[in-house]
Amino acid sequence: MTNEAKIEIKLGFDKLRESVAARCSTGYGRDRAEDERVSVEAPEIEHRLGLTDEMRVILMFETSFPTSGFGDCIPFLVPLRSPYSHIDLPSLVVLRSSLDALRRILAFFSGCREGQYPLLMDMASAVLSFPEILRRIDEILDKYGEVRDNASDGLYAIRRAIRDKESAVSRRIQAILRKAQDDGVADADASVSIREGKVLIPVSSGNKRKVPGIVYDESASGKTSFIEPMEVVELNNQLRELHFEEQREILRILTEFTDFLRPYVDDVIESQKFMGELDFIMAKASVASRFKGGKPVLSDRGELILRQARHPLLEEALAKEGKKIVPLDVSLTPSRRILLISGPNAGGKSVCLKTVGLLQYMFQWGMPIPASESSELTVFHEVFVDIGDDQSLENDLSTYSSHLLNMKEAVALADDRSLVLIDEFGSGTEPAAGGAIAEEVLSVFEEKGCYGVITTHYTNLKFYASNSSRIINGAMQFDVQKIQPLFKLEPGLPGNSFAFELARKIGLPENIVHGAEERAGKDYVAVERNLRKIARNKRELEERLVRVKAADRTLDSMTEKYEKELSEIKALRKSVLDEAKAQAAEIIAQANKKIENTIREIKESQAEKQRTQEVRQDLRDFAESMAGDAAARSEQEQKIERKMAQIVERKRRQEERRARRAAGEAEKDNGRQDISVERQHVPVPDRIEPGVYVRLVDSGMTGEVVQVSGKKATVAVGEILTKVDVSKLRPLSANQYRSSVKPSAQVKSSVRLSSSISERKLNFKPSIDIRGMHLEEAIPVVTNFIDDALMLGVSEVSILHGKGSGVLKEEIRKLLRITPGVVSFADEHVERGGAGITIVRLD
Repeated sequence: MTNEAKIEIKLGFDKLRESVAARCSTGYGRDRAEDERVSVEAPEIEHRLGLTDEMRVILMFETSFPTSGFGDCIPFLVPLRSPYSHIDLPSLVVLRSSLDALRRILAFFSGCREGQYPLLMDMASAVLSFPEILRRIDEILDKYGEVRDNASDGLYAIRRAIRDKESAVSRRIQAILRKAQDDGVADADASVSIREGKVLIPVSSGNKRKVPGIVYDESASGKTSFIEPMEVVELNNQLRELHFEEQREILRILTEFTDFLRPYVDDVIESQKFMGELDFIMAKASVASRFKGGKPVLSDRGELILRQARHPLLEEALAKEGKKIVPLDVSLTPSRRILLISGPNAGGKSVCLKTVGLLQYMFQWGMPIPASESSELTVFHEVFVDIGDDQSLENDLSTYSSHLLNMKEAVALADDRSLVLIDEFGSGTEPAAGGAIAEEVLSVFEEKGCYGVITTHYTNLKFYASNSSRIINGAMQFDVQKIQPLFKLEPGLPGNSFAFELARKIGLPENIVHGAEERAGKDYVAVERNLRKIARNKRELEERLVRVKAADRTLDSMTEKYEKELSEIKALRKSVLDEAKAQAAEIIAQANKKIENTIREIKESQAEKQRTQEVRQDLRDFAESMAGDAAARSEQEQKIERKMAQIVERKRRQEERRARRAAGEAEKDNGRQDISVERQHVPVPDRIEPGVYVRLVDSGMTGEVVQVSGKKATVAVGEILTKVDVSKLRPLSANQYRSSVKPSAQVKSSVRLSSSISERKLNFKPSIDIRGMHLEEAIPVVTNFIDDALMLGVSEVSILHGKGSGVLKEEIRKLLRITPGVVSFADEHVERGGAGITIVRLD
């Protein structure tokens, strides 16, 4: 992307970059913040956004994640590659702090469950920890960062000698001071003074020659001299030599440690680059959290759709004044690529343009944006910006000349993967000429397929957009009654400048305003009014067309579904009739065979009366049995017919409910229909699940399944809850269960919970209202609510958070993603609250 520095200044991204760099603890992180360029590769953008968003969640919810101890180690580690170098003591302290932070970070990620923070965990997987290096450092340094006495045997002996010598010097100097006080040379309240490492006695300047020694200093008034007595000079010299020896021993220890560290220097440097990268990502996440940023969706359809978008810098500035920003909704699609915004001055046109540009730039830089996470952004290869005044006396550029140069560059280089941002298009010169040039340039952008957000006051550009299929007008709304802008964008309509109304509000004399209105004439007012009417009618026609197409798709889908069900019913009827015909043929064959046997037996019995009556009775019995079978089959067929009718009716009702209600309620209604249909015959269930009656194989007792968790089932036997292996349960029908228990027991509930759990279940409400809460208040409330629902076995709950800016909803959903037991969550049906309510399904 060209001219990044200029674009960042125009859009205000340079201030965000500075803010990120200021929050970095390491030089590596600050360099990354200053050098990171925007990307034009979708996978790279997705990766950057993913890393930052995962870190944002960690900083919000994971208190055990280390956020301190990041030190600048690379500058002093690189020289250690040389065999003639050694680490110094302050650097060793920083190295220990950084390696300890690295150890704690790697331990954090190793303790996360798989898939919790996939990108950061993958980033950390290749990083080494250095426990042996840390152990060696801890042998050298104490917890205050000082070299331990026992860092080496030699150092221990030297420091013991130093302490002995300091004790001897202290005793001797105190004796000399007392003698000087006794002799009247030193004041009675005088005490030993230490200057530049020397132990000195304060005496009056008039008596300084009475104490043999070296005068090192005197007071500002000159009345007191500080003398090192000759008797302790030699002792101090010996003490100084011991300190020199101590420093040489410490240097030897550090050199020896450096020799141990040198083979691992490159690996340690790589680990510190990882720490610096984390530092940079943490800084981005911290800034994103400051303005409540979220991760948008990367659109693969070439759409730029911002929902509840806010300009972060403007929002902070307004917050300092106690004001709130008005979120914006902006949509650019492949069919409508350019948004032409018009409206009153100071009505928010430029803010809207800069918000789109800044958020798009932040997105391609890999940073969450202050907008709803349902926002969708595409990737642009170039961004062209013409905002403000670039006039230059040195380059002999006027305001309009600078605009033309920017237009020249955009016209030459822009394509269908470019975003063009132009403020006050065509201004800076004579309106007729400026408007004509602007309209021609706009037509070029349209032909090239560029995306763009353009602000203007020119009526000819509004007309052009109204007649274009790829450009959409947008109006900044204005309260005519209060004569003040509303800072809301209304797409599809051209805006009015409201110049006369604003002039009156500012206090321009009425005679001037009235004269201006007369000079503008009625045609000016009529043009604005007709233009808005045309745009409004066009938008209504487009909306109707969309609704008609949607209705056609729904009708086609329903027709296809009904045709499929009808064919299934016809196939079922045919199979029933074929089976009935086969059974009828079999009955006829059996009847004929029976009749033939009867005739043969009558003939063989030679017309014996008794035998003939018996044979005839057998034939009557057979006929009656055939009639009974036929009646039974007829009744069975009627049942089949009723069943088919019920199936058809049920499917019809399901379709009606799907059109009115959400899928959740439809499933509940279908369950009630299923129960009403199947009450005629209750079969034995074929699997163990909550609500199924079962018999315990080991004891023979019967009960009802309350809950199934893996291979274990909780069964209510009378008033007792017991856990049993699923393999040791046998399902029963309702009739079998009722026959196995006493009549008195049938009246009681088959499930008895403990009194405390029963009370909680009775008092538990499957919905919660967190509107008006701050995020810090809402998080623990929602966490406890989900925990209670899981404990009580509730499968679905709802959270009422409202719509607002969408921040509370997005952060609650972040929490739900990492909460164990949450299967899924989605918006409520639009008729029952839509995006203002989150439906949570639990395990």
